[in-house]
Amino acid sequence: MSDGCRLAATIWLPEDAEDDPVPAILEYIPYRKNDVTAVRDSAIHPYFAGHGYGVVRVDLRGSGDSEELLMDEYLPQEQDDALEVLSWIAARPWCTGAVGMIGISWGGFNALQVGARQPPELKAVITTCSTDDRYADDVHYMGGCVLALEMLPWASYMLAFNGLPPDPANVGERWREIWLKRLRDTPEYINPWLTHQRRDAYWKHGSVCEDYSAITCAVYAVGGWADGYTNAIPRLLAGLPGPRKGLIGPWSHMWPQDGCPGPTIGFLQECLRWWDYWLKGIDTGVMDEPMLRAWMQESVPPSVDCAERPGRWVAEPSWPSPNIRSQTYYLSNKGLDVEPAAEARLDIEGSMAAGLNSGIWCPYGVAGDFAGDQRAEDGLGLGFTSAPLHEPVEILGFPEVILTVSVNRPQALLAVRLCDVSPTGASLLVSRGLLNLTHRDSHECPEPLEPGKQYTVTVRLNAIAHALPAGHRWRVAVSPTYWPHAWPSPEPVTLSVFAGQGSRLVLPVRIPRDDDGRLRPFDPPESSAPLETDVARPASVDWKVQHDVIEGLHQIVVTRDSGASRIVASGIEQDKVIKETYSIVENDPLSASVRYEVRRKLGRDDWRTEVRTNSTMTANVESFIVTNVLEAFEGSTRVFTKTSTHVIPRDLV
Repeated sequence: MSDGCRLAATIWLPEDAEDDPVPAILEYIPYRKNDVTAVRDSAIHPYFAGHGYGVVRVDLRGSGDSEELLMDEYLPQEQDDALEVLSWIAARPWCTGAVGMIGISWGGFNALQVGARQPPELKAVITTCSTDDRYADDVHYMGGCVLALEMLPWASYMLAFNGLPPDPANVGERWREIWLKRLRDTPEYINPWLTHQRRDAYWKHGSVCEDYSAITCAVYAVGGWADGYTNAIPRLLAGLPGPRKGLIGPWSHMWPQDGCPGPTIGFLQECLRWWDYWLKGIDTGVMDEPMLRAWMQESVPPSVDCAERPGRWVAEPSWPSPNIRSQTYYLSNKGLDVEPAAEARLDIEGSMAAGLNSGIWCPYGVAGDFAGDQRAEDGLGLGFTSAPLHEPVEILGFPEVILTVSVNRPQALLAVRLCDVSPTGASLLVSRGLLNLTHRDSHECPEPLEPGKQYTVTVRLNAIAHALPAGHRWRVAVSPTYWPHAWPSPEPVTLSVFAGQGSRLVLPVRIPRDDDGRLRPFDPPESSAPLETDVARPASVDWKVQHDVIEGLHQIVVTRDSGASRIVASGIEQDKVIKETYSIVENDPLSASVRYEVRRKLGRDDWRTEVRTNSTMTANVESFIVTNVLEAFEGSTRVFTKTSTHVIPRDLV
């Protein structure tokens, strides 16, 4: 870099690229190319190189074998470095000067962010499982509520991740010096994330929705209905001014060629059609196809483990689509009705157990990540259920629930779920949304509530495609608690919903199109042969929901053992175990507690390192309290330890 910092890269090239230059593809992320993503990278990037592209995989500044420190997510420094990387790639003798960016999650974020900087070398991006709005759709907040399931866990995970050393085989004897500097000086991300509880300038930076017009390169936005980031795709299609396409499958936070729930697709071939069009000027027909292609999900019995999701591909030539109309159901004391009934007030005091059986915010396709049968959850809130449908109906887009409510406290939240209730009574989660009621008018300028005053608010649920069969019923469930998705309000809340004209469900109903049956089928998945690994201990997940009926304690304990393995080619050995504990006592929101423990081992032959974090988050009426313990070991010797505590004032959360 221009300031002297060196970034580490792996490059795959066609054998004749020096004589016959090719376009390039960049993936630019912090997830350690030589160990953590090495196997994944080996299945993807050589595939693109084998089809006529130079592929460059770069570790961000401060990660992997790159120098310096990774100070936070999506900082200006990250984008500035990316501009230099793109310029460097375009100037290589093996490159034609045309470059694309691809990424999933962090790499999908920065592909959009770098696109907004308009570097001349960047012609197109493929952004997967990412967002255009860092406040609305990321691991920190949802509807102005703190995501207890994600905020501390992701910060603690990155604290351990950033504490891993570079590889002595690549950086030499400086590895220990670099390692200790990272352990000592890399900041704890939880501090800025939790300090900025409003949608302020901190979150607006890197949120490309602030100015869609800044992105002029072609954008292919990809995601899955089970992922936590899919809301960005319809927003990008509606907001971007230039060439764009969207693809939404049934998948969780995964590449579509590996996606779970399935079915998977030949996503790498789909990428090649995109790259060939925008980087080589070959008319592959990719831009002649509909703007949005989505998996219309069929109803299934609810399950915490979902390998396949039945459905079919549908498409819309433009977005927003004129093929989608609104259908309204009104909340009443009898359920959901197509006509408004007389106003009726329904009250509920929030239970701290509401939310325990709702899976996680961003599934990775692992058993336990998905929401199970929602009947118990429905019973812990106010439920409004329609009559059985005489005809099937399909929805595509953002359902909305408009509610007239009052509460008895100056701070409160709303958790709203849309469910598919089968004739057997099973309740399948279709979509959900959260709203911090102090953010009812603005995420930038929240205001306390006046107890007893009626407010009419709109809760936009997550975008979804779902086909409700005849004989099934819609259900809207409303609660002022949703632990551990949302950090609870500081006092117990009694919520009043005023059913009638002012409270309704608005569904985005899609009319089936004949063209759906004529869509080009996707190829089956292809990839390069991944690096060979030896597995010393297989991965496993243990997920328990526990209730102490005497103490009133509700607890979720999850152990995620990623197993132990060795990459045969490099000899690198990895071992990772994570334990998550989410605790709360009935009627006591101030008892809410999150504990996140990470143990990561990395080594080769006689070189053995280990990093551990043990992080906790609690709250009182005035503040959040976060404690982090970071430890590092070389062999069996502890070489570093640090304990820190942050007390961060609550800001109407």
